[in-house]
Amino acid sequence: MQKAIVLGGYGLIGAASMRALRRAGFAVTGIGRSASAALQSDPSADWLIRDIPAITVDEWRTLLAGVDVVVNASGALQDGARDDLTAIHVTALSRLTQAAAGLPLRIVQISAAGVSPEASTAFFRSKAQGDAILCASALDWVVLRPTLVLSPDAYGGTALLRGASALPLLMPRIMPEAQVQTVYIDDLAEAVVAAAQGELPSHLICDLTEREARPFPELLQIIRRWQGWPAPRLHLRLPTPLITALGKAADILGHLGWRSPLRSTALRALQDGITGTPDAWEDAGGRPCRSLAQTLALLPATRQERLFARSYFALPLAIATLALFWIFSGLITLFDPARAMAILSVRDVPNWTTNLSVFGGAVAHLGLGFAILWRRWTRAAALGMLALSGAYLTGSLIVAPDLWADPLGPMLKVFPGMTLGLMVWLMMEGR
Repeated sequence: MQKAIVLGGYGLIGAASMRALRRAGFAVTGIGRSASAALQSDPSADWLIRDIPAITVDEWRTLLAGVDVVVNASGALQDGARDDLTAIHVTALSRLTQAAAGLPLRIVQISAAGVSPEASTAFFRSKAQGDAILCASALDWVVLRPTLVLSPDAYGGTALLRGASALPLLMPRIMPEAQVQTVYIDDLAEAVVAAAQGELPSHLICDLTEREARPFPELLQIIRRWQGWPAPRLHLRLPTPLITALGKAADILGHLGWRSPLRSTALRALQDGITGTPDAWEDAGGRPCRSLAQTLALLPATRQERLFARSYFALPLAIATLALFWIFSGLITLFDPARAMAILSVRDVPNWTTNLSVFGGAVAHLGLGFAILWRRWTRAAALGMLALSGAYLTGSLIVAPDLWADPLGPMLKVFPGMTLGLMVWLMMEGR
């Protein structure tokens, strides 16, 4: 049985490649740095949990023993708290090719349509640099460059596409000149298998894409109709400065661990257009990739699809709302602690308990408000908010039960915030 290793095996493309290779009879091992993401992707698969850029040449030599093909589906869109483009696109591939020198194996590189050393983004430039290292150093290789990948799973740009298409009543109109082509995930996975089985010639570089390109606003309209939503009442033109500002804000959040598809790299790539030419692929004997219409016919828009699309922007909105509420409530208490203390002092609560409750609570509010903005701590912060809110409710029953009968409902208003925190905890999920 032939053996295959898939780098980034739990990602959108990596997971599809692993499934297709197993169906083709390969013994497949996936490599990635997150054990939980790997098990969520496929608990029955063979996984090696490692940070790919940290694997040394000697370690690669051990891992590659007896392996027939390596599929590199790992990658990152932009530098951030969890990602280093040079490390994942260049250093890791350089070490892999050094270790593979002289070995009878094929490396299948999943790159991207449009990569170039002169590209407008570091993503495309670093991908091009990695491709060049592979082509210059490896003996047997194939480079596949897909356009926008459509799949039953939604991640990154395709998730944003679904969410933007499903906005109630309105349709954003951005980058009307941007041209986009798509490729169905199964077409890409089949190309990976064909390359792994030696059906494609070595040293092949080809784009994987449908032939037709369309403006991005038209693509949004097509996806909206596919999802089954009524035509929008309003087409909202977003000015370029606003889009640029959104990209910069998403870049800042990237340093907190958020891999937003609104980051400047993704927006610039969209502005440049996501297009390719399938001639090299078809000339090598590859089956023409499906058109967008054929792809969508194979992807029924189920209830789960519509629920995901409609809730896509709800999670960041909930996180932002909780962060603002907890941060400002903490600041207000610190700016005027006397008013907060009065609520307890009039009820004969000891001064030391009052001071500890007021100042400790304010600090806790600030800590939780900022922590929920850091991707690594979001779920823990949401649980902390639930716990602290529950403590407030319990304490009020003991110290100030009269607040429950207050016409303004100060205690009853805690429950919507707790529900929002619970929603964030439930919806947070890493790839």
